[in-house]
Amino acid sequence: MSENNQHPEKEMSSFEALKKLIPLFAPYKWGVGFCISLLTVISALTVFKGLLIRHAIDESMANKDWHDLLAVVGLYLLAQGALLLLSYAQRIRLEKIGQTIIAGLKEKLFDKILGLSLSYFDKNPSGKLMARVESDTDSLRMFFTFAVTVIVGDFLLLGGIFTAMVIASPRLTLVVSTAVPLVLALTFVYEKLTSDKFLQSRKRMGDITARVAEFLQSIAIVQVFHRMKYAQNRVLEVNREKFNLDKFAHIGATTYFNIIFFTEAALIAAILYFGGQWLGQAAITIGLIIMFIQFLRKMFEPIYRFSDELYVVQKALSGLKRIYLLLETDEMIPEVEKQHGLKKIEKTIRFENVSFSYTNDDNYALRDVSFEIKPGERIALVGVTGGGKSSVINLLLRFYDPQKGAITIDGVDIRKLRKDELRRMFGLVLQDIYLFPGDIHSNISLGAPSISLSDIKSAAKTVGADAFIETLPDTYHAEVSERGANLSRGERQLLSFARALAFDPQVLILDEATSSVDPETERRIQGALSHLLENRTSLVVAHRLSTILTCDRILVIKDGQIIESGSHTELVAQNGYYHSLFRLQFASEQQKHKEAANA
Repeated sequence: MSENNQHPEKEMSSFEALKKLIPLFAPYKWGVGFCISLLTVISALTVFKGLLIRHAIDESMANKDWHDLLAVVGLYLLAQGALLLLSYAQRIRLEKIGQTIIAGLKEKLFDKILGLSLSYFDKNPSGKLMARVESDTDSLRMFFTFAVTVIVGDFLLLGGIFTAMVIASPRLTLVVSTAVPLVLALTFVYEKLTSDKFLQSRKRMGDITARVAEFLQSIAIVQVFHRMKYAQNRVLEVNREKFNLDKFAHIGATTYFNIIFFTEAALIAAILYFGGQWLGQAAITIGLIIMFIQFLRKMFEPIYRFSDELYVVQKALSGLKRIYLLLETDEMIPEVEKQHGLKKIEKTIRFENVSFSYTNDDNYALRDVSFEIKPGERIALVGVTGGGKSSVINLLLRFYDPQKGAITIDGVDIRKLRKDELRRMFGLVLQDIYLFPGDIHSNISLGAPSISLSDIKSAAKTVGADAFIETLPDTYHAEVSERGANLSRGERQLLSFARALAFDPQVLILDEATSSVDPETERRIQGALSHLLENRTSLVVAHRLSTILTCDRILVIKDGQIIESGSHTELVAQNGYYHSLFRLQFASEQQKHKEAANA
């Protein structure tokens, strides 16, 4: 049974997602408790301001006690100032907590992504993974810093206001309470009709991000083949789906809030009518009526914010589910806990009856493959595209695990080695060269502290990359743009050689590529390649005749099987598949070399 099975994503309920929040807040429980305490005081101050207004109208103004009125005004301003300061303090404190939690969560996410096997990335577009790290975590930050503050604050405020209203006038409170069932029913219907639409819209946003990223990464191909309209239609297709979802949700929101606006106005009219009728009865005064109207408006503010709060909560829960589904995704390439201690390859690298399928079925990319590589040997992999050459490399570096058989180093199954322990022995130069935004120095060292500037210069000189680096204005600190777009293909190839040499691997794995470079660049690359492979165990996916001729052994792969093995001379003498492949693929190159030599 394979160890790299693709496990389908499991579903996670909102309750399960909310339980995931508790461990995130646990280290900051005192800070969160402090913020809630401040919100309690803020709610009390809001109620106190309403009581001051009532006192000012019913006592100070009615009795024309201007000194008392001045004192009330002063208290009102002090209460407002204290309210603003406390709001500022709790918001800053909660923002700091939220940002700290999100920063840690982003680190965990990126660390998880870096450790996933290549099969995960085969099935998950980079745009969606970017949305997990950025968009989903940002929705959680909004939840921490906005929704928690507002939701908790609103509950405290509503509780405080309702208590004050009941104490001040049970009769008017009863009038206000008649609208509560209507508001609750409307809110329930609104949430049921729109919540799923908002969540689907959120998912479509991730799809849009993924498609835009896909076309931006291949913009040259899109433009060269004049497929701009095709790219537009692909993005427009998902964008229209999102538009239709948003349209339904926002029409529902507009309808809901218009009814709520009218309900508020109707309640104010009811307070004025009944308050006027009962004026002078049961301690009902003009000041009390004004206080009730002010409290009523304060009570409706959370309802107006409900749409934003609900949207933030839904986004946060949706993002939280996706984040934890990613964090809990099986590694697929299991990691052993302890270092094995294997530091140097003394004997052999061996493939033992290895069979492998990318899709975990009978569609094998490699079938019963067996061979060995001895220290110092130079082995070439030769075959047509799709034959299985890249699969051999992928398995050797444990980007995937085979379904059958084993790969051993000095008799130790590589599945018993830690991945960093294994991969430290190998250097990899791919046909698709990747350079990172930064400078020449960082692209050769990849930030490894063990590689000094002198090591970098030595590696560059050995492969001949120093010739062009020294001509750059900032030499080894010259800027490299994304994917090395400001360098020629030959220069990028030489930097990739220098990178491999700087890490000084025991075994070099090389996927040659020169078909798209000019003869002079190919000559420079060939010279660099000779230095790179000198006195080093190597496994080469060979495309050049010159490389094949210097290899100790050639493995011919066809349909996932090694069908021939031997030196160039031996294989040509067999007059088999390699001989035919050689005539088709390399004879013209051999003729060019002869003509060049005669010239």
